[in-house]
Amino acid sequence: MPAPPSVLCAGPRVYLRRPRASDLRAIVDAVSASRRLHRQWVQAPSTAARFGAYLKRFAGPKSRLMNAATHVGLFACRNGDDAPVGVFNFSHIIHGAFQSTYLGYYALEPFAGQGYMSEGLALAIEVAFRKLRLHRIEVNVQPTNARSSALVRSAGFTQEGFSRRYIKLAGRWRDHERWALLVEDWRAQRKSQR
Repeated sequence: MPAPPSVLCAGPRVYLRRPRASDLRAIVDAVSASRRLHRQWVQAPSTAARFGAYLKRFAGPKSRLMNAATHVGLFACRNGDDAPVGVFNFSHIIHGAFQSTYLGYYALEPFAGQGYMSEGLALAIEVAFRKLRLHRIEVNVQPTNARSSALVRSAGFTQEGFSRRYIKLAGRWRDHERWALLVEDWRAQRKSQR
């Protein structure tokens, strides 16, 4: 059975699709339920106004132009019941000679810790390298966020550096580790898994 047209990429347990206005209640409720999980790690859209601003930036008309998009949001949804399990956001996408993006992500309760984000990250990487045709993905992780570090490490990212007081989250400037994945590394990794 073919995937619905809104599905960008699908795996055995989750698929990725673009955010839409009809997601407002489900996402705001899921973010509210995930408050303890997100703590100082991420600032997810927790109100209707913030979700509207998120949609404008990550799901607006320009985000659909794969060769010109600067921000692309993806919702990871569970196969079968379409429940949103996590969010992946490509931001500051640079085309031309740089061909790079930053990737942010977060799981949603009650689905955290069940492997959905690992599968979703693999699919998001595929979108970045195959559909957006990028060369590099950078992820910034707080050093104390062991789950996030393990997630990117298992996906093949390499730690490239450390940025002091890099991003202001939950009212404080926080240190971050810089992790990156290049398309060449991703291709070699996929080839070795065959």
